[in-house]
Amino acid sequence: MAWLQNLKKHSLVISLVIIYLVADMIFTGHNFYYFNLLPVVLLMIYLTLARLDLMYFIIIFCTPLSVQLIDFFPSSPIDFGIPTEPMLFGLMVIFYYKILADHSFDMRILRHPVTYAILFNVLWILVTTITSSMPLVSLKFLLARIWFITIYYFLAVLVFRKYRTIPVFIWSFAIAMIMVVIFTIIRHVQYGLYDVQAAHIVMSPFYRDHTSYGAILAMLIFALGGVILHRGKNILFRSILWGAWLLLGAGLLLSYTRAAWMSVFVAFGILGLTLLKIRFRYVVVVGVLAVVYLGEKRTELLQKMERNRQNSSASITEHVRSMSNISTDESNLERLNRWNSAIRMFREKPLFGHGPGTYMFKYAPYQHSTEKTAISTNFGNLGNAHSEYIGPLAESGFLGALSIVIVGIVSLITGFRVYNRLTNNRMKGIVLGMILGLITYLIHGSLNNFLDTDKASALFWGFIAAFVSLDIYYPWEDQNQGRDLEELNSKH
Repeated sequence: MAWLQNLKKHSLVISLVIIYLVADMIFTGHNFYYFNLLPVVLLMIYLTLARLDLMYFIIIFCTPLSVQLIDFFPSSPIDFGIPTEPMLFGLMVIFYYKILADHSFDMRILRHPVTYAILFNVLWILVTTITSSMPLVSLKFLLARIWFITIYYFLAVLVFRKYRTIPVFIWSFAIAMIMVVIFTIIRHVQYGLYDVQAAHIVMSPFYRDHTSYGAILAMLIFALGGVILHRGKNILFRSILWGAWLLLGAGLLLSYTRAAWMSVFVAFGILGLTLLKIRFRYVVVVGVLAVVYLGEKRTELLQKMERNRQNSSASITEHVRSMSNISTDESNLERLNRWNSAIRMFREKPLFGHGPGTYMFKYAPYQHSTEKTAISTNFGNLGNAHSEYIGPLAESGFLGALSIVIVGIVSLITGFRVYNRLTNNRMKGIVLGMILGLITYLIHGSLNNFLDTDKASALFWGFIAAFVSLDIYYPWEDQNQGRDLEELNSKH
């Protein structure tokens, strides 16, 4: 009989399933539940081997929902994001294996100016890891940066050869982030929406504090707006999409993250300049002149800031005014304390710094008693240098800070070049949204630093990867085939 022959043909698979079910019941009966994850792990391994692009989108979706291992296992000697970082590491290994085995990687990606800037950043992190005062800490930092860039940038460039996958990337992150926002708002309602202190913790365990949460929302709100802008004509469908966008906006507003609000305000200004067709180079010149002017007026500005006594408040107006309070606002004063400590560390080791990732362990002796606040600590457990540019000064010297600045500048130049070349209005809207999202992070990066986390890295490097992919492949050679990635998926 046919069914009996099929049964014999698949007898090995059936036997393995039965063995697993029996073993799982035994383990569950002894309160060991991790064995239940085996099918999920096997599925992830299969997808990693068979479909790199699909696995990439799964990781992007999981990123906003990832949690830190140490939050659930406080005694753990190591900490990483679950489930994303183990998935990133595994996908990185398979990706490099297939690249080396096939010799099929498009060298135009490696020769792109953005890639040169990124590789310079990674190379200098490697050099300063060798000279680090805490080599193991710096090695972990280096490995995290490598697997973030490998998946969120190099693999993403190949995935985005099919340009229709760019909005899929944004939606994959946005849908999961909307889930986090709903969870956060529900928790916030329980404390009271006007409770500013509650806004610092209600996004836990998905985000450790409101600043990273606000930074991600600021990046995403522009990118998702660009995706929605030219999407469909059905009024009900568009209403649902804009409702999702407004929900992200509500999350940003209720995050009470002043740096994120400021970055969004600046990004809207740049949006206006872009729509007026003012060239990027003129925007840069105006920005440089503004920095020079503020530098000359710094004494007068500091005096005004010292007279500001407005502390953080549930009132949006008062909360914004508190941004310039360097007299009584503990958060601002502590940020200045961290920056001054980082600058003293830089002056001691200006070339190589103290080592990537070491600031939080090394800055305590560099604090001055006159600058310490009620929230200061000597134990490196309350965040980093609070700057994507000043932190690398202390950790990797002048070239370390310069390298991340170069990445930002070259990426924006590429993004605007792609935007100006595009003729498809929908893609122009998406690219402009990603440019503005990237700008929010580059501005926010002057006040906080999150590129050592998977959540910020997924969007930051993902936006840059989209610019590079469109820059290389426009007008989209083999856009419907995505040949390079298909070859990697199908072989080995």
